[in-house]
Amino acid sequence: MQLGEVIRKYRKIKNMTQEEMATRLGITAPAVNKWENGNSFPDITLLLPIARLLGISLDTLLSFQEELTSQDINKIILEADALLKEKPYEQAFQWAKKKLEEYPNCEQLIWQITIIFEAQLKIQEIPDSQKYDTYFHSLYVQLLQSNNETIRNHTADALFNFYMRKNQYKKAEECLDYFSKQNPERKRKQAEVYSKTNQIIKAYKTYEELLFSYYRMIDSTLHGIYMLAINEKNMKKAHMLADKQKEFAKCFEMGKYYEVSSQLEIATIEKDIDTIIATMKEMLASIEQICSFCQSPLYEHMKFQETRTEFLKELKHNLLKCFCDEENYGFLKEDRRWQELIHY
Repeated sequence: MQLGEVIRKYRKIKNMTQEEMATRLGITAPAVNKWENGNSFPDITLLLPIARLLGISLDTLLSFQEELTSQDINKIILEADALLKEKPYEQAFQWAKKKLEEYPNCEQLIWQITIIFEAQLKIQEIPDSQKYDTYFHSLYVQLLQSNNETIRNHTADALFNFYMRKNQYKKAEECLDYFSKQNPERKRKQAEVYSKTNQIIKAYKTYEELLFSYYRMIDSTLHGIYMLAINEKNMKKAHMLADKQKEFAKCFEMGKYYEVSSQLEIATIEKDIDTIIATMKEMLASIEQICSFCQSPLYEHMKFQETRTEFLKELKHNLLKCFCDEENYGFLKEDRRWQELIHY
C-alpha cells in the first residue's frame, strides 16, 4: 500500500478530516490531499508526527514488512493477470514495476511477475519490446543471487531461454552452472546449445546419453511400481507393468534379453511353467547379444566399453546357477525341458 493510501486509511479510521489533520500537523489541507492522491510526499520530519497522530507505527505508515505472505503475493498476481487482459501492456507493466518498487526484496513476487509479464510480451508480440527485455533481464540477474534454491533454479531456466531467444548462446551456456550436474535438464539444455552452435556431433552424443539414462531411470521406476503390485498381490497390474517394461526395452532398442527378462519373475510367482521355460531359453540364447544396444542407431555417437568374452561366460554361468536354484525353481524338477535347459 502506498504512503498516501495508508494515511487516508488510518485518517478515516480516526474519523478525522483532511482539514483536521492539517491543523494538528501545522500544515495546509491541500498538502494532505496531495499526499493521499500520491502527488507528493510528506517531509521526512513529519513522518513520526503523522504516525503518532494516526496511532500507528512508522513501519505501518511506510508499509514495511519483511516478506509478503503467500496470500498477498497471489492477490497481486491475480490483479496483474487481470490488468494484462483488460489494459494495454504498457499500462499493466508500469503498474507491475511500481509494485516491485514497493517490495524490492520480495523475490517470490519478482519472480512470478517477471514470468507472467515476459510470457505475455511474447504472446502479444508487443512492438519495441527491447525496453521490456532489458528490465526483465535485470530482474533475472538479481534473482540469480537468491538464497532460495528453487527461485535460483527457475531463474536460471528462464534466463537460459531468454539468452537462447536472443541467440546469445555463450551466455545461455553459462546459466547451466546453476543446474546440478545430476539434473538431466542441464544435459538437455547443453545439447540444445550444441545444436544451435553447429556442434552437431556433440549435440547427438549428449542427446543420446540423455536418452540412454532416461531408459535406465524409467525402467527401474517401472520395476519399483511392479514390485509394489507384486507385494499387494495385484497380479493384473503386475502383468501390465511387466508388459510395459518389455515394450519399453523394445522401443529403446535395448535388445532381446531386456525385452524378455521382465516376464520371468511374474511367471515364476504364478508357476506358469511354459512361460518360465520359454523365457529362460530366450534369455540364455540372447546373452551374447546382451549389449546389442551398442550397435543401435539410437546410440551411434556414444562410446561403450567392449563386451569381454569372459564377461558373457560369467553372466551365462550365473544365469544358469540362478535357474538351478531349488528354492525358486524346485517345482520344475520333473520337467524334462528344465532338465535340458540347466545342462545347456
